[in-house]
Amino acid sequence: MNFLRGVMGGQSAGPQHTEAETIQKLCDRVASSTLLDDRRNAVRALKSLSKKYRLEVGSQAMEHLTRVLQTDRSDSEIIGYALDTLYNIISNDEEEVDDIEEENSTRQSEDLGSQFTEIFIKQQENVTLLLSLLEEFDFHVRWPGVKLLTSLLKHLGPQVQQIILVSPMGVSRLMDLLADSREVIRNDGVLLLQALTRSNGAIQKIVAFENAFERLLDIITEEGNSDGGIVVEDCLILLQNLLKNNNSNQNFFKEGSYIQRMKPWFEVGDENSGWSAQKVTNLHLMLQLVRVLVSPTNPPGATSSCQKAMFQCGLLQQLCTILMATGVPADILTETINTVSEVIRGCQVNQDYFASVNAPSNPPRPAIVVLLMSMVNERQPFVLRCAVLYCFQCFLYKNQKGQGEIVSTLLPSTIDATGNSVSAGQLLCGGLFSTDSLSNWCAAVALAHALQENSTQKEQLLRVQLATSIGNPPVSLLQQCTNILSQGDKIDRRGSKIQTRVGLLMLLCTWLSNCPIAVTHFLHNSANVPFLTGQIAENLGEEEQLVQGLCALLLGISIYFNDNSLESYMKEKLKQLIEKRIGKENFIEKLGFISKHELYSRASQKPQPNFPSPECMIFDHEFTKLVKELEGVITKAIYKSSEEDKKEEEVKKTLEQHDSIVTHYKNMIREQDLQLEELKQQISTLKCQNEQLQTAVTQQASQIQQHKDQYNLLKVQLGKDSPHHGSSNGGAQVNGIPPEEIGRLREEIEELKSNQELLRSQLAEKDSLIENLKSSQTSLDTNEATASARDSEQIAELKQELATLKSQLNSKSVEITKLQTEKQELLQKIEVFSQSVPVPGESETIVAAKATDVEGRLSALLQETKELKNEIKALSEERTAIKEQLDSSNSTIVILQNEKNQLEVNITDSKKEQDDLLVLLADQDQKILSLKHKLKELGHPDEEEDELESIDQDDEDDEDEVGNNQRDN
Repeated sequence: MNFLRGVMGGQSAGPQHTEAETIQKLCDRVASSTLLDDRRNAVRALKSLSKKYRLEVGSQAMEHLTRVLQTDRSDSEIIGYALDTLYNIISNDEEEVDDIEEENSTRQSEDLGSQFTEIFIKQQENVTLLLSLLEEFDFHVRWPGVKLLTSLLKHLGPQVQQIILVSPMGVSRLMDLLADSREVIRNDGVLLLQALTRSNGAIQKIVAFENAFERLLDIITEEGNSDGGIVVEDCLILLQNLLKNNNSNQNFFKEGSYIQRMKPWFEVGDENSGWSAQKVTNLHLMLQLVRVLVSPTNPPGATSSCQKAMFQCGLLQQLCTILMATGVPADILTETINTVSEVIRGCQVNQDYFASVNAPSNPPRPAIVVLLMSMVNERQPFVLRCAVLYCFQCFLYKNQKGQGEIVSTLLPSTIDATGNSVSAGQLLCGGLFSTDSLSNWCAAVALAHALQENSTQKEQLLRVQLATSIGNPPVSLLQQCTNILSQGDKIDRRGSKIQTRVGLLMLLCTWLSNCPIAVTHFLHNSANVPFLTGQIAENLGEEEQLVQGLCALLLGISIYFNDNSLESYMKEKLKQLIEKRIGKENFIEKLGFISKHELYSRASQKPQPNFPSPECMIFDHEFTKLVKELEGVITKAIYKSSEEDKKEEEVKKTLEQHDSIVTHYKNMIREQDLQLEELKQQISTLKCQNEQLQTAVTQQASQIQQHKDQYNLLKVQLGKDSPHHGSSNGGAQVNGIPPEEIGRLREEIEELKSNQELLRSQLAEKDSLIENLKSSQTSLDTNEATASARDSEQIAELKQELATLKSQLNSKSVEITKLQTEKQELLQKIEVFSQSVPVPGESETIVAAKATDVEGRLSALLQETKELKNEIKALSEERTAIKEQLDSSNSTIVILQNEKNQLEVNITDSKKEQDDLLVLLADQDQKILSLKHKLKELGHPDEEEDELESIDQDDEDDEDEVGNNQRDN
């Protein structure tokens, strides 16, 4: 400061220096001083002068200050002074001035800030240098750097954004500010990111993918959600910058499950009194953020997924709770209604939930009824009534179920006779016939939305009867609307003079369009057509021209959608009436008054009815679409001759017949597809049964294998016992038994065993055949007739081989019996021989012992023979069991083969029917082509040809679908 006093000293120091000279000296000191302290003091002095002498300091010192930022980075104090000085030069924070000079000073300050900003960013390295300084953790460097960069973005945002975008890691460095532990830097970092992300989609995406959503939501939670302060407001504004009109970030927000984290924002307590202004602002921004995600201007798929996510996480339920709560400020309630409207718009699940919401009243009333009561109540605020109308429109948007529920409350069979409860339909009728013009308009538009693109409800609404007064017969709702319309200004109403008539005309136009039955009911009243022609023909003031245009539209709809069921009001007669009483050119001119109205284009921009005053509520968004659709076709219909009408009717009838035929065959194809699906299901069921049978066969095969193993074990045991039998035989030979007989018997037994082995090998071959048969049965549904024939041949061969095996077994049984007989004879011979040939020199005891020994050997031989018989018997039983299993498999195969043949017959019949269908469709195509050629020869307009081409295209799509089904089959 001593240096500053010396420079800015009193009179004794010499002549008084001007400010420019002082600043020049300070700049020279910054540029030429070798001591860091001198440069620091000079920069500090410039900082103190920069607010009051902004122009002088900026014009002389900016270059020196930027050089300080480059050369003196090691000293945070001088860097902080330099950044503060640059901020004071560029920012528009002026000292207090007089009221008279305030406006001029503000304008000059903005111009000066923009000029200095342009000078600073002319060298892009300055912005890059500033970004690198933000990495410093020192408070005196980071905080003024944040403020300076924010000020640069406020003055020349797009240019600075582009420099930061191309700077390496530029955005990432700024994102680190949100993690700073010092709240003032973090909060100013949020403001910096607000300015950085404004109207720049590329930077918005980078910031979002740098985890901005997570950090901002954490800050909002730490600050207390809706009860937080200005920091919450800044974070919400930044979130809106990132999400609004940025489909990529919206999808990232939804996929990151951040919608679920919005639910605590709307947890409002029971005591809603004492809302602070900041809380109202925060909650208002939170509701707007929800609307950004489900805006009708977003892609339909993105909006739908966000709507579903809001329902699943309970956010919609939370909003409905606020909707029905008491003590909520009026502007928050209005914005909540608008938010709920867009959350449920076009989403069937959300619309169904909203229909089930009840108000906490006694008895409970549906939320829709409570809201409609506010809409038709003229004492409610205008913005609230507009919000309720928008909510009702969104509830009915693409919701035929909801439309049917609203219309059903007007039908005689569903009206509550006790009068204890009021329904939505009754409220709409009450508003439609009240003395408040705004209620008339809102009720008419709401009822029109209940009929939008729903011909069924248009016909149902014709059944509605109204009791006008005691003693008089009831009249239809359609008749009552036309009665009120014809009375015009005779009824004293509050509000706009034409609003009621415009609302009724929009309702009638919506009702009669695409509904010939409603047109017939309308024309059946003989007073309606004269009233419309009289209104159109009169030369009224500019205010009444809109009513004339709507009357022309209604009359044109009555012509275009007329089915000529009333002889006195056929199309040709109505056109003749227009030509005589109005004139075609005059009629078309009056019809054009609608789209030329100044409020028409405003209403056509967005679905929400947002008007500055009740008098501006003239057009509905959906009605503008209807006008755009019908204006051209009505103009063509008016200029068409009777012959063209007849030809057009014939073409329409032909097309209707063609459509009916196509519809009939489409239904046939659908039925055949269903039959094919049933057959496929039956095939899959049979496959499952086949797999179960195969499993059973496998189990039985394993059991057979177990029996074989047991048999092999017995065979091994028998082989071990054979040497013992051999020694016995040798003994017998020594004891005088004839060896020839015993040897022959042994050979026959061995031959029998070999035969048994042969039988086992044959059984193994049959097992392999059975396995082959099972594998062929697995592919039964895919093999052709040749494969099934081959399986049948294998089964026949198998049966023949089994018969041969059976005969062989029988012959072996006979041989075994013969051997047993021979064995008995041999035993008798042995016994006789032993008795007739005594051995000399031996005693009777020795003879008896020998006889006993022979008997023992014979008994052993008999036991062995008995065991062989048991084995033969077991083999016979196994053979019988195998035969039964094979017979069962054969029967199953035959059943499956028959079912397969039946399915193939059904599929062949379906293919024949589809071929017949293709032939019929080809004939119809030829007829359509001939009609198109006739129409071209008659000079028919191109739109009709386009309709025929679209129908032909549908036929081609149907043929492609049939062809695809045939290929699938």
